[in-house]
Amino acid sequence: MRVLQLVTQTRGGPVDHAVDVAVELVRLGHESHLVGPAGSHLALAAERGVVVHVADVRSKADVTGAHAVADVIDRVWPDVVHLQDRRAGLVGRVLAARSSRPSVYTLHGVPDELAGLVPGNLPVAPRRARDRWTYLGLERLLAATPRSVVVTPCRALAAYAREQVGIRSGRVRTVPNGVGPGWLAPPAARTQRTNVTATWLGLMEPVKRVPDLVRAAARVPGLALELVGDGSERGRIEAVVDEEGSIRDVHLAGYQSDPSPYLRHADVFVLPSAAEACPMALLQAMACGVPVVASRVGGVPEIVRNGVDGVLVDAGAVDQLTAALRLLAGDAGLRARLGAAGRERVAAHFGIEHTVRALLDVYEEVSA
Repeated sequence: MRVLQLVTQTRGGPVDHAVDVAVELVRLGHESHLVGPAGSHLALAAERGVVVHVADVRSKADVTGAHAVADVIDRVWPDVVHLQDRRAGLVGRVLAARSSRPSVYTLHGVPDELAGLVPGNLPVAPRRARDRWTYLGLERLLAATPRSVVVTPCRALAAYAREQVGIRSGRVRTVPNGVGPGWLAPPAARTQRTNVTATWLGLMEPVKRVPDLVRAAARVPGLALELVGDGSERGRIEAVVDEEGSIRDVHLAGYQSDPSPYLRHADVFVLPSAAEACPMALLQAMACGVPVVASRVGGVPEIVRNGVDGVLVDAGAVDQLTAALRLLAGDAGLRARLGAAGRERVAAHFGIEHTVRALLDVYEEVSA
């Protein structure tokens, strides 16, 4: 099968996912194409046998970028076009329909203004009057594109797609994200350190609630904190770190194109978000055998079984987050058991081979 994926970003969970899918398609003998702006993600995919095309769609009104993608679609003439982020879904489904190509759009998440409409998520940003039309109405219209299916990476987002957007059940499929085989390589021996280190990875945006983690960590004596990522909230996070003077060991690592060394040497991975779907960072940490503490929001409880693969807490409940960190910081045996169970769960259910096998079924369905 000839599959063309479109991304309009250069980093983030959807981009990592698209690269992993593209590489796995090559491994299975399919013709795999990836289109997007120039960056390390395209270079990595090309090194692994994916045919890459540079086309930068910078906004939904970027006519030049849309024409470049249309040219690639017409040149490649794929059996299916797979759109892997929100802007790609907006532009790509129109372009696929123009060329009479079937399309699949993975709804990886929702705008912050609509986060509270996903079962289990907290509200993140005030909803404006126009949001219902701008996001829900437009998505409902695009989902009706002929020979098109919406894929969600968790059941919570599937419920949102059906009940809030109004997409017919027959046009929604749930396919969890998966990690590439490199993440499931045998865990490295952990560096012996004086303090237990809690690691966070992601975009520093309000939805991630990193200040909650800083405040909770400050209440756990001897706990070190490593924050891997960057974003609009970095200044606020640095201010909270300064306020919580009891934290002696905090490392703001900034954005890392390869975060694997940070995850592989973490003692605990923490995801205190107010809203999530099927977060890649969580799956990657579990694949590395790192015990996790996460908010029970969105699709997270579909991945982490509380007390079995990790510890779940209520989003925004700093006292619960503190208690979970204190529990794991003080019990190396529990950390080892939860980490091993999480790794087994990802290997059994959230490897990229499981994801691509399910996606191929969807591809066959829409291209029939």
